[in-house]
Amino acid sequence: MVWFWIGFNVIVIALMALDLGVFHRRAHVVRGREALAWCGFWITLALLFNLFVYYWRGSDAALTFLTGYVIEYSLSIDNIFVFLLIMTYFQVPPEYQHRLLYWGILGAVVMRAIMIFTGIALIQSFHWMIYVFGAFLIISGIRMATSKDKELHPERNPVLLFVRRILPITENFRNGQFFTRQDGRLYATPLFVVLIFIETTDLVFAVDSIPAILAITQDSFIVYTSNILAILGLRSLYFALARLASKFRFLALGLSAVLVFVGAKMCLSDVLHIPVIRSLAVVGILLATSVIASVLFPARSSDNTSDAESSSSVKRAAGTEHSNEEDDQHPAKTVDSRGRDTHKS
Repeated sequence: MVWFWIGFNVIVIALMALDLGVFHRRAHVVRGREALAWCGFWITLALLFNLFVYYWRGSDAALTFLTGYVIEYSLSIDNIFVFLLIMTYFQVPPEYQHRLLYWGILGAVVMRAIMIFTGIALIQSFHWMIYVFGAFLIISGIRMATSKDKELHPERNPVLLFVRRILPITENFRNGQFFTRQDGRLYATPLFVVLIFIETTDLVFAVDSIPAILAITQDSFIVYTSNILAILGLRSLYFALARLASKFRFLALGLSAVLVFVGAKMCLSDVLHIPVIRSLAVVGILLATSVIASVLFPARSSDNTSDAESSSSVKRAAGTEHSNEEDDQHPAKTVDSRGRDTHKS
């Protein structure tokens, strides 16, 4: 079994090295067609791994992996909408976003691995923790369904406040670098500030998503591999959904229903056993219903103006609206306490 763990992690590291070192060696804007191609690659890779699990451990394990992967992949969509807001808020140039998300996801892989093994250890040592996780998921689902538009508050982020106290920050993005030396002194760039904010934001999302898959299984290998493969596809999904961010108006309700369902499943696990195949069917129906409802009942015309403005800013952030401007063509940027550009030409 140890060799399967080693082999999986070696493959993940190799794929990430190829991604950044070969396929995205030069910074560029990721367009829709390229993003969709990468989405297809990562999903195909996950399905091939699912086939491997089927031949290795049987149909039950394969079905459990698929259910966990679908849950994690669908919940990551909510991450994407927040990432879009972050990119827009901090005015990150589109050509630097892939590299930023690459390192963000690398950090997320490490954090989630720690949280997965911690969560499994807690459940195995203290069975009553399963009810705590279940109740937390139900509350999170209700909050997701009832919350208004998401807002960013970088000035309240304790990690960012700490970074700003110990490191000076440059006035511009410095060709996509995270650190630079200026007058013999180490400086962080605004891109590093955004990276820290993305990492801490993903940590909050992981608190929801990891208990969600623990409601399906406590098999550490299945939980870990399904979570990591879902996270690896997050970057391409981000660029692919940039144009559609404002279209799926009911998707948040679908995701909240998924959280409530898996939370209830967790709380009732000792008195009611729900087979994995039924759990997968319920998750699929909830997500499909939210997407279909969004298509059949689009936003009212009175909301079109605000939606269009929001969609336009999001597209610019993700690079789906073309721009030929480079760093050296922009005036120098300074970052205030909220992380916004304060330069006035």
